[in-house]
Amino acid sequence: MSYGRGRSYGGGGGRGFDRGSTAPKPVEVGKEYEVDIIEISRKGDGIARVQGFVVFVENAKVGNKHKVKVTDVADRFAKAVIVT
Repeated sequence: MSYGRGRSYGGGGGRGFDRGSTAPKPVEVGKEYEVDIIEISRKGDGIARVQGFVVFVENAKVGNKHKVKVTDVADRFAKAVIVT
């Protein structure tokens, strides 16, 4: 008797995440956004969200609202600096 025949761990059959997604991001490099800092990252950067997309903000504190400028956009997050 064989158990699990035809099954495998880790997904398959068209299921799972599309790791190479090129879906448009809600932020763009060089643009400015008004954000609320909601958390602090392990590295000490502030964390904000723009339409659910994570933005790490250098030198930001939880509870503050800042105008930020995006410096880098990756697949799952962006980095930004506070505009003075």
